Amino acid sequence: MRSRSRYIVGRDPQLREIKQALTDAGEGRGGVVFLVGEAGIGKSRLAAEAVGMAFGMGVRALRGRSSTTGPTVPFRPLTEALMSLFRSGEPLDDLPLGPYRPALGRIIPDWSSDAQNNSSMVILGEAVLRLLIATGKEHGQLLLLEDLHDADPETLAVVEYLVDNLEYTNVVLLATIRTEPCDALDMADSARRRGVGTVLELAPLTRPEVGAVIAAQLDTEPELVPGAALDRLWDDSAGSPFLVEELLQSMIGSGALVRFEDGWRVVGDLRSDVSTALARGILRRIDRLGPQGLTLLSAAAVIGRRFPLTVLQRMTGIDDRGLLSHLHAGVAAQLVVPDEPAPDWYAFRHSLTAEALHTQLTPANRAQMSGRAADAVQALYPDLEGDWCPLVAELRSQAGDDAEAGRLFTTAGLRALAAGGIGSAITLLSRAERLLAASQDPAGRTDALEALLPALAEAGDFARAFGFAENLHTLGGSGLSATRLAALHTRLAKVAHTAGRWEDGNRQIAQARSLLGAHPDERTTASIDVTAAYLALDTPGPDRTQLAEKLGNSALQAAQRHGLATVACQALELLATLARERDFDEATALLESALQTAEQHQLPLQRMYALTRIGGNYWLTEGSTAPLLAARSEAQRLGSATIVHTIDGIMILDAVLRGEFTAAQRSAEECLAVVQRLRLAPATRYVLMARAALAAHQGDRPAMESALATFAGCDGAGSQEEPLTLGLARAFCALMEEDRPGAAGELRAVADLEDTNPSTYYLSGRYGIGLLLDVLSGEADRAAYEEIAATAPGRMRWNRQFVLFAGAVLLGREGRPEEAAAAVAEALRVALPYATALHLGLRLIADAAYEDGWGEPVAWLRQAEEHFHQGGVATVAGACRAALRRMGAPGRQRRTGSSTIPDVLRTQGVTVREYEVFRLLAERLGNKDIADRLYISPRTVEKHIAALAAKTGRANRAALCELSASLEASGS
Repeated sequence: MRSRSRYIVGRDPQLREIKQALTDAGEGRGGVVFLVGEAGIGKSRLAAEAVGMAFGMGVRALRGRSSTTGPTVPFRPLTEALMSLFRSGEPLDDLPLGPYRPALGRIIPDWSSDAQNNSSMVILGEAVLRLLIATGKEHGQLLLLEDLHDADPETLAVVEYLVDNLEYTNVVLLATIRTEPCDALDMADSARRRGVGTVLELAPLTRPEVGAVIAAQLDTEPELVPGAALDRLWDDSAGSPFLVEELLQSMIGSGALVRFEDGWRVVGDLRSDVSTALARGILRRIDRLGPQGLTLLSAAAVIGRRFPLTVLQRMTGIDDRGLLSHLHAGVAAQLVVPDEPAPDWYAFRHSLTAEALHTQLTPANRAQMSGRAADAVQALYPDLEGDWCPLVAELRSQAGDDAEAGRLFTTAGLRALAAGGIGSAITLLSRAERLLAASQDPAGRTDALEALLPALAEAGDFARAFGFAENLHTLGGSGLSATRLAALHTRLAKVAHTAGRWEDGNRQIAQARSLLGAHPDERTTASIDVTAAYLALDTPGPDRTQLAEKLGNSALQAAQRHGLATVACQALELLATLARERDFDEATALLESALQTAEQHQLPLQRMYALTRIGGNYWLTEGSTAPLLAARSEAQRLGSATIVHTIDGIMILDAVLRGEFTAAQRSAEECLAVVQRLRLAPATRYVLMARAALAAHQGDRPAMESALATFAGCDGAGSQEEPLTLGLARAFCALMEEDRPGAAGELRAVADLEDTNPSTYYLSGRYGIGLLLDVLSGEADRAAYEEIAATAPGRMRWNRQFVLFAGAVLLGREGRPEEAAAAVAEALRVALPYATALHLGLRLIADAAYEDGWGEPVAWLRQAEEHFHQGGVATVAGACRAALRRMGAPGRQRRTGSSTIPDVLRTQGVTVREYEVFRLLAERLGNKDIADRLYISPRTVEKHIAALAAKTGRANRAALCELSASLEASGS
């Protein structure tokens, strides 16, 4: 009987799709294909056929498989696939990878170095892409990633980047995924919807196709397959190719299906439980390998579905000849297959084979063999690099050594955290914590918790993190030192800060200090002080910034004395936040020092924080969001939900300030739903503040009040966001209602609030719009102006536009019109990204400019009127028109049809009726002809033409006719 089908049955459409993808890649049109189906449906067989197809077309194939043994390991399938490049003997050191080569050290051990290598996922994805293109430039490349449903979050992030960027390359990505809820399946569905990937769903075989598989296995024709066997296999297999083959083997092995000279016949009972039949059939085939073969494969099953020969040989003591002989027999019996991407590795053909072997092991035998496997791995690979560490941890757990297993899982979790894999780290550290708690190892459990708590906070899982707080007293009663217990309370205080729960955080700090007593260790105190400093900034009080700075400096000095890199980074970042009020250059220097420290000591989370704060500073000073978005990509790669959503809040506010109201509304709704679900209090307050500002900038008071009411219910009183709700929301809404006294009152409230609770947010108006209003009302003179203009917050881009407008008003009053006009020009340049603020500024200074005789108040008012009319802010638009009338300038009539007037004419005050006359001038018609066309009198036409000449600045009728003709020709 043939051991394997000569061809694949029922998958011709999928094979055509894969072949076309490979053909397209050879022509420079890369692509992505996902093979999706349930276990045993034939994904791996089809993937193997794709590899053979690629080989026949001269396309190199790289294969990697996600681990199904123990917890996931970052980048496992990518490392496995790309390492085959180094086994080919092809020189790779001269590949044109440019600055992207160092990033590949994270997934290619041959290129790793001692230097910091925590590049963003975008950079890492681009590095992998360039390597694939460079090594497959002649004939293309197939990257096969199997079992992507078991992949770690970090691998999926790189794969997602490849999915979006393979279109114009010579690379095909082929991935297999099970049809079970997982991130990989979600990614495949998203790629299909966006048109950047093809999803090939493998349906169960039809009855005729099952017959064809049976015929191929029996080496006969489909019509000669016994009907009873076909019926039984069709019913029991549900169309799964693997089950068809396994159940068929079971029938033959049990003697129920026998081959005679005239063909195959059913001679026994075909009815049996499917799972039992499978297990019995598999074990019968294993029994044929003899006792030593059974021992060998049982040992392999203990290791997992995939197993290395070196470890297996050391476990069993079988010599080389015996080992290879039994393995070849296992391959012939369709039990195991070479794990092609990794030399020296084999794999069971299906997970059911390993499960069947487990059934014949007693718990004691399994524990004993697991211990031997762990011993073998540690003897061969004492450093337990890569995925050896979680594998041995799993084996020690199966052997019943929970304490050692927990310590190894902790080590693996710390490595994942250092590599920037928060998701993988949480999985590993959670397992470690449970095992160490069960084994009553308080010191080991503390090690796991010290890493797990901040990782949970970064992922936004505060409920789990705070759940440990209730059990810390049990650690205290188990002989754990006060210093270690204080460190755990400090970790929980940091979690509380991240969650915005400053009261809980301060309680944890108090407990930590109490445990240390009157003479605490300076190293431990440094960590407590820096966490307390962050909490101090969130705790309402008039001296909170001074206290935070004092604690931050104390922590920094201690950290520098004792070489505490993480504490030093945290302190530098906090001090940089406080330094923004004095000098942005000082703040940036502190952040660059934090970034350098993080990179030097390989601290990916602290590097991410430094990049985020550097990006925030750049946004405040330059108005650019590019560095912030780069930091967001880094946070997304690391799995830091808190930073991702913090930056999302800033991006929402930026969209509001830029007047991108529709985008801001959509983003606010999406982000708010997430941060409220995660209970990220600071991010929730920030988004609610931004949503209130969004409504205010559109003059929508009811929507603003609704957002502010929700803000108040989120412990907004005393928060750093509270002044922004007054300055960016209430004060702006009053200005949209032409209520300057009301706006001034709100801004006075801002000043009072910030005196009571100093804030490190500086866009509340005190350094910008408030100064302009005070200058206009006469409450601020030149000295007051110079004081604010010289501050660092006064030089922030959002504030600076208003400071420049205020300076222009003062210059105009002082009889310096040219300097005033230059100041307005500079204000307009600075305000260019902020349409609403720009036109509000013009609206506010126009009256003063007209009274003092400088600038172009009429033109400014017309621009502002147009902006606010288009934005639906009728009160401000009407006030602009009223001001124009006071200045004796023709105001715009807002009749039906005004939208048809070209912008160049509408901003000059041309009315609908005047525009009708103007259009006919292109035909060089006389007044009477125009009057006849429009059913008005020639005298009215004459008046409209005179008005058009005045508004457009044209000297005569001929010039007007020429202008009309040119606008008509341009389609304006």
